[in-house]
Amino acid sequence: MRTRLRRLAVTAVALLTAATTLPAAAAERSGDRHERPSHGGLSAVIRYTEYGIPHIVAEDYANLGFGTGWAQAADQVCTLADGFVTVRGERSRYFGADAGADPALSSAATNLSSDLYFRGVRRAGTVEKLLAEPAPRGPSRDSKELMRGFAAGYNAWLKQNRITDPACRDASWVRPVTSLDVAVRGFALAVLGGQGRAVDGITAARPPAGNTGATPEGKPRADATARAARELFAADSADMGSNAVAFGGRTTANGRGLLLGNPHYPWHGGRRFWQSQQTIPGRLNVAGGSLLGTTTVSIGHNAHVAWSHTVATGVTLNLHQLTLDPADPTVYLVDGRRERMTKRSVTVPVKNGAPVTKTQWWTRYGPVVTSLGASVPLPWTTTTAYALNDPNSVNMRASDTALGFGKARGTDDVLDSLRRTQGLPWTNTIAADSRGRTLFTQSQVLPRITDELAERCSTPLGKATYPSSGLAVLDGSRGDCALGRDRDAVQPGIFGPDRMPTLEDAPYAENSNDSAWLTNADRPLTGYERVFGTVGTQRSMRTRGAVEDVAAMADRGELTVRDLQRQQFANRAPAGDLVAADAARACAALPDGTATDSDGSAVDVREACGVLAGWDRTVDTDSRGALLFDRFWRGLTKAVPAGRLWKVPFSPADPVTTPNTLDTDVPGFATALADAVTELRAADMPLDAPLGEHQFVVRGGKRLPVGGGTESLGVWNKIEPVWDPARGGYTEVTTGSSYIQAVGWDGSRCPVARTLLTYSQSSNPASRHYTDQTRLFSGEKWVTSRFCERDIWTSPDLRVVRVRER
Repeated sequence: MRTRLRRLAVTAVALLTAATTLPAAAAERSGDRHERPSHGGLSAVIRYTEYGIPHIVAEDYANLGFGTGWAQAADQVCTLADGFVTVRGERSRYFGADAGADPALSSAATNLSSDLYFRGVRRAGTVEKLLAEPAPRGPSRDSKELMRGFAAGYNAWLKQNRITDPACRDASWVRPVTSLDVAVRGFALAVLGGQGRAVDGITAARPPAGNTGATPEGKPRADATARAARELFAADSADMGSNAVAFGGRTTANGRGLLLGNPHYPWHGGRRFWQSQQTIPGRLNVAGGSLLGTTTVSIGHNAHVAWSHTVATGVTLNLHQLTLDPADPTVYLVDGRRERMTKRSVTVPVKNGAPVTKTQWWTRYGPVVTSLGASVPLPWTTTTAYALNDPNSVNMRASDTALGFGKARGTDDVLDSLRRTQGLPWTNTIAADSRGRTLFTQSQVLPRITDELAERCSTPLGKATYPSSGLAVLDGSRGDCALGRDRDAVQPGIFGPDRMPTLEDAPYAENSNDSAWLTNADRPLTGYERVFGTVGTQRSMRTRGAVEDVAAMADRGELTVRDLQRQQFANRAPAGDLVAADAARACAALPDGTATDSDGSAVDVREACGVLAGWDRTVDTDSRGALLFDRFWRGLTKAVPAGRLWKVPFSPADPVTTPNTLDTDVPGFATALADAVTELRAADMPLDAPLGEHQFVVRGGKRLPVGGGTESLGVWNKIEPVWDPARGGYTEVTTGSSYIQAVGWDGSRCPVARTLLTYSQSSNPASRHYTDQTRLFSGEKWVTSRFCERDIWTSPDLRVVRVRER
């Protein structure tokens, strides 16, 4: 009966309108003889509202996946196709072996390295084995049906349309895909913080040819490695992070919850968000942003609960230091017994060249790895090698976690979904619901590294890296150093749900990519293992500013969705509040109003003193002095170690307001000021120019001013712009505010939601939805969410399409 009702509901939607066709697009298709595309008569109804947002209705998960795959292809076919080339290991074939790889799906430096890794995954049948695992350890049937449908929808769009995007029009690499391609793309996202971080080190690993273990040069230096690891893992929050805050009913105007999500993700490429609503009548109704190529809503809301994610501080990998057989460096010892490494030979076809065959080496712990990025070398000598353990390499559960969120009726259900599925690889979750409850939890898949295990089993290298960065290096020669298993964990070697840092029903719960400690400054979280993050350590400028802002909002009370909207675009620069006045006074005190720049030239900085003093401490597009402070602060923080910037040091007893008071006597202060003045004058930029005249993006030949600022300024509305003074200043954004949502409830069946996809739905310059939301972002305007049926049907831009396989 329920199935029949769902079918009737979908049919009713279709009959209410006349079917039309989507905007044109097409592709050259060449089938894969080993993996034939999916077929099966799937269909869905897509109702488009303002800004090209699709509301997809289907009778079951396969058909919902079909509609999602179709609609994503219509907006993002070239970006999706490029990612599928990546996960098929075909970048060298089409783009050349030495070209830069796809940064969205791994850290590989070259196409060859990327292809060797992903072809190795394919050759080993890694993803097929995970798909065969029964739920909850493996993906549910519903999740697999979504993948099958997504592939079919993507393929149907290719078959029925003509590509207009110049990025891949008439490209031979745009081909039909399989459900396995979709699954491997999900696998790539899951291992971004583990194997994906170490692709070059995995594919370059070679046994030593000579006696490289006899000299100190064959061993990584503990102090240098610890420093590099700390910088490596801290870099995540600078390049890709987020803010999110949930407010409880005690702080809001109507006793219901509020949620502001502000993820900071790439503006270009395959890690963009894409916005939609997914509906299976009677079973699922959820709206929000999905990472491209994924089948479920990643960050979103339904009628009862809203959630967002922030990149967590948990270190999602660990190393095992192997003791090798002196007679054979491909044999390692565990409790004195010899174990031979497994060889995985992989061949990659190369454009205009002979195929390349390389061997990867695998152990019981994972692949042998000779580096974690360029900064953390891990040499394979005749006595020692390092194997990487990534528990997310056996995690294909994120879709089921997301489905659980989509069906949740409150924060309890969100937490229950995390406990049941344990599918999030590298994010925190922040949620609020219509009953006024809040949730923060760092429920992510982490290697089960307890502090006791690290103390007992760390090698000398690990004793340096673990305290400083959370990267454990364990003695792989000892069986008693295995990671073990928590009884409530869905897979061996990870923490169970009871070990996760979690805060429920606080007046506010906020995270800006620091550890869980200051989720709420009045209720700090402690007692978790070091691998999750730190306790009692200095917070980032962005965390400090965010906690100041949201704590003040909670104290003020009577909050509404409008307050969330104001917070998103307040554009307060906490670094400016701390520094600008002191910098202006020190500037005015310089002898003769001059300072010496990095080239040794005397620079008249008197004008800069007044500009800094008059700056309003915001990075709005009309802020005068923001550009000068930005260039000065970047130069100063680059030249002066953080520990030497401040007169008042950090205090764990006062973590929000310390450190403070800029030390203007520090060497480098006057030089940074002179350099900033010289730089702007050389580029013919007035020192007091409005920020938006020199911080903008160009779309359709027009400049769109962009507010917000870089990580070191501490701005909530974070953007990471590209400095190009020859073209006018900051002329593009690489990373920053992306899918933003401000959600509350008013007692009706429809949530009160405002959203914004900063870079718009489509990456196709020919699309009407290539720039429209970017213009909104420039003007600090929002989209009113159309979640309920009456709102969808009354959209002035409503366009209804029934899509099907033919």
